[in-house]
Amino acid sequence: MNRLILADNQAIFRAGAARVLALEDDMRIVAQCEDAAKLFSAIDSFRGSVALVSTSLNLDVAALVSHTQPLGSRVILVTENAEHVAEEIAQLFDGIVSRNVPGPDLVDCVRRVARGQRYLQHSNVTTMHAADNVGARVRDRLTPKEMQIVSLIVQGCKNKEIAHQLGTKEQVIKNYLRSIYDKTGVSDRLELALFTIHHRVLAEAAAKAGNLIQMKTA
Repeated sequence: MNRLILADNQAIFRAGAARVLALEDDMRIVAQCEDAAKLFSAIDSFRGSVALVSTSLNLDVAALVSHTQPLGSRVILVTENAEHVAEEIAQLFDGIVSRNVPGPDLVDCVRRVARGQRYLQHSNVTTMHAADNVGARVRDRLTPKEMQIVSLIVQGCKNKEIAHQLGTKEQVIKNYLRSIYDKTGVSDRLELALFTIHHRVLAEAAAKAGNLIQMKTA
C-alpha cells in the first residue's frame, strides 16, 4: 500500500488530487497539509510515504529533502502550470508534475516514484494546445463577474463569502453559478475548480480576476 501525503495551500487542489488517488486500490491518503509545519509533522509520522508538495508552500527545498530522505520517504514537487524549475532544484526531487497534470498521469507518477523511479512530467505539445483552446473558449464565454466568481471558487470560498466579497446576495451567486456550470459543462464547484486549474488560459484569467477583487477591497 502506497501511503500518500498531500501538501498544498489550495484546498481545492488537495481535494481533487485526493479524489483521483483514493480510487486506486494500492493508494491511501494518510495526511493532507496546508502548511509547512503540518507537512513536516506528517512526514515524521508516516515514514516511507510519498509526499506531493506544492511550490506554493514556499518551502526551504534543501531542508525538506534533508528531512525526508532519512525517513525513507519520497517527494513529488507540484508546480504551478507555467512555473519553471531550475535543473539543480529538479534533481533533488523524485518527481515533478504541474497542477494541470491529468489524473492518469498523476497516478502513474506516484506509482513510479513509490517504486524508486524518477518521474518528470513531459507536456505533449498537441495535447496542451488543445487544452488551451478549450480554456480560451470557456474564458471568452464567461462574463467579468462570472470570472470573478470562478476565481473565488478556486480559492475555496463558499457562496456566502463570495457574495460578501462581491457586494451582492447569496442567491445572486447561486444564479451566476448555474450559468457558469452551463458554460463550462461541469456539475459542481469542485469540478469547476479542477476544470479551471487544468486549463492554463482559464486559470490565468481567473487569477487576474482575483487580483482585481483584491485591489478593490484593499
